[in-house]
Amino acid sequence: MANRVVITGMGAITPLGNNVESFWNGLVEGRNGIGSITRFDTTDYKVKVAAEVKDFDVTQYMSFKEAKRMEPFVQYAMVAATEAVEDAGLDMEKEDPFRVGVIVSSGVGSMQANEREITKINEGKKVGPLYIPMMIGNMASANISIKYHMMGKNLDIVTACASGTHSIGEAFKTIKYGDADVMLAGGAEAAVCPSGVLGFTALTALSTQEDPNLASRPFDKDRDGFVIGEGAGVLVLEELEHAKARGAKIYAEMVGYGATNDAYHITSPAEDGSGAGMAMKIAMKEAGVEPKDVEYINAHGTSTHHNDLFETRAIKYAFGEDAKNVSINSTKSMTGHLLGGAGGIEAVVCVKSIENNYVHVTRGTANTDEECDLDYTLGQGKNREINYAMSNSLGFGGHNATILIKKYEA
Repeated sequence: MANRVVITGMGAITPLGNNVESFWNGLVEGRNGIGSITRFDTTDYKVKVAAEVKDFDVTQYMSFKEAKRMEPFVQYAMVAATEAVEDAGLDMEKEDPFRVGVIVSSGVGSMQANEREITKINEGKKVGPLYIPMMIGNMASANISIKYHMMGKNLDIVTACASGTHSIGEAFKTIKYGDADVMLAGGAEAAVCPSGVLGFTALTALSTQEDPNLASRPFDKDRDGFVIGEGAGVLVLEELEHAKARGAKIYAEMVGYGATNDAYHITSPAEDGSGAGMAMKIAMKEAGVEPKDVEYINAHGTSTHHNDLFETRAIKYAFGEDAKNVSINSTKSMTGHLLGGAGGIEAVVCVKSIENNYVHVTRGTANTDEECDLDYTLGQGKNREINYAMSNSLGFGGHNATILIKKYEA
C-alpha cells in the first residue's frame, strides 16, 4: 500500500525576504522584489532589472571558510535547507541516515564560476582547483547531505525551469513507494550575472522594461518577457506515520504529481497546452480529485507571451469548464523567475496559501490578453477556502511538472 506524504518543514531565500515568514508577508503585502541590477554594471545591457536576493550575509549562517567553498546557489540552498530542517524539528541523530534523502536541484549550476574561470583561461592563468565541484549543479544536494549526514537518495534533477518542481515530485514518489522516510526537496538558483542576463537577453526572453513595476506582468497584454530572479526554496517531505511518531507539525499533505514533455520545441511550450495540461490531469488523477475540487493554481506565469498564453490553454485543457472557477496567480510577478529555484519557493506559497486560505495578488498585471481570460487574481489578493493547491512549472525543452498539495486531515 502506498504511503501518505506530508510536509513538515519549509525554508526560503527569496527576493522578498530571507525566510518563509518574510517571503510570505511580502507576497501578502504585494511588495515588488524586482529592482535595478546591482551585481554588475548594466550600462551596455538591454536588460537593467532583476529580482536579487537582498541583505544576505552568508556568514550569519556558516563560517567564512565554509562559504568560500560554495557558490551563491549552493549558499542559498544551504540556508533554505537549514530553515526547513529546523522548522521540521528533524534530529538526524534519531534517524536512519539511509532513509533520509535530498533532491534540491539547480537548472544551470554556477554561471559565475564559469565566468570567473574561463576568464582565467583566456588570460593564460591557472584554473582554480575547485572550479568543477563548485560549478556543477548537484552541489546543492551534496552539501546539504554532507552537513546533515543524510545518506539516502541524493539527486540533482536538471529540467531547466521545472527542476525544483520535478525535485519535489520525485521526492514525493520516493517516500510514497517506501524508499525513504524523509526527503528534503526543492530548488536553488543564482543566475543574476552577466552570462545569465546576456544569454536570456539573446533569446529575447527577458523584459527590457527599466521600470521595475512594469517588468514582470504575467498574463498582461503588454508583457514583454520575464525578469531573472534568484534564491531557493526547500520543503521537508515525510511519511505520515513517521511524522506522527516523532510529533512533527504537519503543514499539509502532498497528494499528486504529474510529469510530461511537450516533445515540441526547445524553448516554446506546445501551443495547444496539451503537455502541461496532461501533467495537471495526471496529478489530479493520482490525488483522486476532479478539477472542481482544486481551488488554487500557482501558475508558472513567467510574463512571456508564449508561456502565459499556452499555460492558460493548458489550464483549460485540464480543467474544462471548471477553469473559470479556479483562482490563479503568479508569484513571479513579485519575485521574478528563479529558474530551477522557482518550483521550490512556489511550493512554499501553495502550503502558505492553504494554511492561510489566501491567494496573493498577481502584481502589476492590468489588462490581460483576450485569450488570457481566467481569474488571475488581479488588483488585490483574496480570501478563499483552499483545500487543494496546484503548482505548475514549465521548462525549456518541453519539460512540464505539476504538484498537488492538500489541506491535511488526520
